[in-house]
Amino acid sequence: MAKGAKKKNDDGRQLVASNRKARHDYLIEDTFEAGLVLMGTEVKALRMGRASLVDGWASFSGDELWLEGVHIPEYVSGTWTNHTPRRKRKLLLHRKELDKLASKSRESGHTIVPLQLYFKDGRAKVEIALAKGKREYDKRHALRERQDRREAERALGAVRG
Repeated sequence: MAKGAKKKNDDGRQLVASNRKARHDYLIEDTFEAGLVLMGTEVKALRMGRASLVDGWASFSGDELWLEGVHIPEYVSGTWTNHTPRRKRKLLLHRKELDKLASKSRESGHTIVPLQLYFKDGRAKVEIALAKGKREYDKRHALRERQDRREAERALGAVRG
C-alpha cells in the first residue's frame, strides 16, 4: 500500500481525502459517485494520499461537469510531465445523472461539492453532492426563537401553576 494512503473500508474504498467541512456548511440533498479524468502524476500523488477537497466545487461547461478548486499537489518524483495542482478535472457520470445535476444546480442556492476522493477497484473516484448552502445567521435566529418560546411556556406554566 502507498505510504500516505489509508486502509480499505468494508466497501473496498481506499480513502484519499475527505471534505468534512462540506457537511457542516451545506445541506446535502443527493450524492453521486463520479469517475475522474486524471494525468499519471496525479494518480501517483493520490496513491501517496495527498489531496485537499476543502475549496473544491463542480461546475458545468457546456454539457460536461468539471471539478475545480481541488488541490492535488505535484508528484515529488515527477519531471517536466508533472501536472498543475489546481487544474480543472473532468468528471465522468451517466447522462441521466448529468441532466439531473444540471437542472438542480441551476436552482437558486444549489451547488455541487466534492465530499470524498477515493480509489475503488483501482480507479480514482470522487463522491459529489448536490447541496444547498446553510446560513449561520439563519441557524442562530431559529435557535433563539426556539429558546424564547421555551422560556415563554415556562413562564406561563409557572403563572398557571
